[in-house]
Amino acid sequence: MSLSAITFSVLLRRSFSSVSRSAGVSSGRCVCACGSALPGVRWYAAAAHLGANGSGQPATWDSFGIWDNRIEAPILLPPSISYGKPIPRISLDHVGSASQIGRRHYNEDRLRVAELMPSTLYFALFDGHGGSHAADFCYKHMERYIRKGLEKEWDLEQVLTKAFLQVDAALASEFQMYGNASLMTVGTTATVALLRDGIELVVGSVGDSRAILCRKGEAYTLTSDHTPERKDEKQRIRNSGGFVTWNSLGQANVNSRLAMTRSIGDFDLKQSGVIAEPETTRVTLQHSNDSFLALTTDGINFIMSNQEICDVINQCHDPAEAAQIIAEQ
Repeated sequence: MSLSAITFSVLLRRSFSSVSRSAGVSSGRCVCACGSALPGVRWYAAAAHLGANGSGQPATWDSFGIWDNRIEAPILLPPSISYGKPIPRISLDHVGSASQIGRRHYNEDRLRVAELMPSTLYFALFDGHGGSHAADFCYKHMERYIRKGLEKEWDLEQVLTKAFLQVDAALASEFQMYGNASLMTVGTTATVALLRDGIELVVGSVGDSRAILCRKGEAYTLTSDHTPERKDEKQRIRNSGGFVTWNSLGQANVNSRLAMTRSIGDFDLKQSGVIAEPETTRVTLQHSNDSFLALTTDGINFIMSNQEICDVINQCHDPAEAAQIIAEQ
């Protein structure tokens, strides 16, 4: 079970609360649940630099009634004109990270943040299983397929869907060249977010890693776990000739092996209905209400609710501090 996260601020108001952490928040309810530190936690956050009018001169935003403190930063002028409201430039300059391997001998998680073009940012999290081969492959190649897709397609949901399927097919070809049967059981989750023009957010995912948007302080989940416990996912597995079993912990598995119904890789289960096609979600950001997007793996989700994740992040002063606190829980 891995514990990794990517977060970035998407807001026009302050990303991190100036409220001091209480002892309860600092220790975290997740500590009570697992009784140990969170291994493999990684945090990436891009602070939103706010408003200017395109002339390079700073502008304050309190006139928009967003918050009490004045914050100065640039905006994206063309999108702001198109949408009729100020849209901040989301920057990748401010990044905080922390990682603890914990009980694992090696980390199968891979995280990537990049600017695909001046208008589009890329955030990706891959949680490998059965080895790191699939996660490594996605880390190296997913971005390339998305870049190619953006050259031909405007619809970001279509771009993500095609990229996921192309990466899966390319991975299958590579594994076949190796001729190693054990690679057929290697796979990874994939949760990818694209942010265009500072306002159009599209998330695609396979597996059980999550994307959580904090809106007005509340957790707004943008993904749905792909597990055999979902009726629609279980039906597809059965229709494809696969079967679902439950282990001693009550966890559902495909063909007694895999706890998820969608992934990149896991080629031994493709004929049993495990697919690489992502579910996608499109959101128009509300910069006066939205604070950040967090991408998290199952290890974090197992011990913390989505709301707890939002609450912990909101209580931190900056991304680096937040990453360290989560890693030390």
